[in-house]
Amino acid sequence: MIEKLRPTALAALEGLKDGDTLLISGFGDAGVPFHLIDGVLETGARDLTVVANNAGFAGTGVAALLDAGRVARIVCSFPRSEPDSPFVKLYNAGKVTLELVPQGTLGERMRAAGAGIGGFYTRVSAGTRLAEGKETREIDGHLHVLERPLRGDFALVRAERADRWGNLVYRKAARNFGPVMAMAARVTVAEVRECVENGALDPEAVVTPSIYVDHVVVAPPGRN
Repeated sequence: MIEKLRPTALAALEGLKDGDTLLISGFGDAGVPFHLIDGVLETGARDLTVVANNAGFAGTGVAALLDAGRVARIVCSFPRSEPDSPFVKLYNAGKVTLELVPQGTLGERMRAAGAGIGGFYTRVSAGTRLAEGKETREIDGHLHVLERPLRGDFALVRAERADRWGNLVYRKAARNFGPVMAMAARVTVAEVRECVENGALDPEAVVTPSIYVDHVVVAPPGRN
């Protein structure tokens, strides 16, 4: 029988190495895999590229990785989540680089990666600094920007429940970027509140099917 439940975050993150790209779910604090981020810190991996909606808050989530000096580059929509954030300090010191991506474009670039789409045109960012150096095309009288797929080495996602095969059910807004990130990475690790036996999940409620999930870790109390 396929068994994807792992005993620890560290075990699930085996193979993570310096320079890898991490896709990390979350919208604000909703759906952030805090326990898996702790596991990344345990691995000692450095010079990471992090793809996320924001740069974390008060030293937690992505901000914890920034604080620890593990991130070389961040791709996100809202890097300045608080005035005195670790990102702001590191960016001003030239220790981390930023690729600013509009939120909808961020999600669609990852969806494109998972769907095998080579790129897509969008009006978002056309005529702005964010479009500099990118291919453009006029479609129906409007300027569009070509955006490329955004792939990861590891996707770290937060779900409410999983079964031992790795099927995932999300809770409300915590779903956010998890489904597209799971499709866009070479390895997907899901942090969950509860892992149930195979067959216990309503198949109509499964959002991310097991084919996209490699490892499942149950978050300890206080981390869910």
